[in-house]
Amino acid sequence: MSKYSKEDIINIVEDNDVRFIRLQFTDIFGILKNVAITPSQLEKALDGKCMFDGSSIEGFSRIEESDMYLKPDLDTFVIFPWRPQQGKVARLICDVYMPDGTPFEGDPRYILKKAIQEAKDLGYELNVGPECEFFLFHTDNNGRATTITHDDAGYFDLGPNDLGGNARRDICLTLEDMGYEIEASHHEVAKGQHEIDFKYAEALAAADNIMTFKLVVKSIAQRNGLSATFMPKPIYGVNGSGMHVNMSLMKNGENAFYDVNTESGLSKLAEHFIAGILEHIKAITAIANPLVNSYKRLIPGYEAPCYIAWSLSNRSPLIRIPASRGMGTRVELRSPDPSANPYLVIAACLTAGLDGIKKQLEPVKSIDKNIYLMSASERLAENIGNLPETLFEAIEELGKDEVIKEALGSHLCERYIEGKREEWEAFRVTVTEWEVNQYLGKY
Repeated sequence: MSKYSKEDIINIVEDNDVRFIRLQFTDIFGILKNVAITPSQLEKALDGKCMFDGSSIEGFSRIEESDMYLKPDLDTFVIFPWRPQQGKVARLICDVYMPDGTPFEGDPRYILKKAIQEAKDLGYELNVGPECEFFLFHTDNNGRATTITHDDAGYFDLGPNDLGGNARRDICLTLEDMGYEIEASHHEVAKGQHEIDFKYAEALAAADNIMTFKLVVKSIAQRNGLSATFMPKPIYGVNGSGMHVNMSLMKNGENAFYDVNTESGLSKLAEHFIAGILEHIKAITAIANPLVNSYKRLIPGYEAPCYIAWSLSNRSPLIRIPASRGMGTRVELRSPDPSANPYLVIAACLTAGLDGIKKQLEPVKSIDKNIYLMSASERLAENIGNLPETLFEAIEELGKDEVIKEALGSHLCERYIEGKREEWEAFRVTVTEWEVNQYLGKY
């Protein structure tokens, strides 16, 4: 049942002195975009008649097929609480449509909707709970981001060492004003690193929530004189930022991953789902870890997973099963980072999990010891593989995985791979500061 009607939104805008409405959508690389309108155009926008030039959005369309329309999801309407209270600003998250009224095949939100429909056809609904980490840094005299940390705190520390506490508090309060249920917020391992966890939601709402979360974090950090970044590894030698994705399939209102009659508390369906993700994880990595920089995080020694395994008890494998059972039974994928497009990450994971269910795949045995302390021969004996070590390797794996490619659709997949190959090539030919420092005086 919808939360808002068109008339509701028109009345709220008028009653609350909303002067700008941002029609938001996400490009294939996970960058939030928007077209801003005034209330005079609101009724037209709510009818899905707001047109924009899709050829101007990276990866969207060619110039000869550029006209596209934004169709707002009415239930995503919210007023931004941090903007001026006179002449307020609101937003609506939109789906992208072609002029003939069909969904645009390159819209990441549409890709996730297709995966959700596949699950629904099988009788399932996916709930997702993300854990998003980020850094707060000082800015320079021009307001640009630096990598200078603003505190000396560590994991779970508090003031006076945790100087980011004020910004984190403001972020949490703002999110609550927007309807989020904040479950926890704390300082993370690295200096200047933070995590805020909010309650799980149905898959599409969870992806919307992640995109909104990133916007709020950056906006409130700026109001506090800081810069927030979701770059996976902004500083060498410290932990990078992850976006762990907790997933559970629901069927008839019950958690389909839970089975009271098994020793582990996991159902066979949960094991098939895990096996599906493990089967396709190399291709998923190109989506879940989309930057050259992402692979500076996926290395041993900094808590991020780099080996393909799962566990019922420890945090070193790729997939962890948290201790909670019953309705709280869930699968935690630990490799994604917060630079990823959440619509595509969730769609790829759901598709892979459903593939495991349909094919009744069996996972390798659970690994209950610290994988980082195992030798290469020990990992080989336990059938533990490696995640791709570079963006290039991950993109090559994506190109070979027909299940994940089909989930993304040919239009989006081709443009995504093309864009990421260009990114890798630009990195490959760049002369880095490390190379200059290492070689300039020596040779």
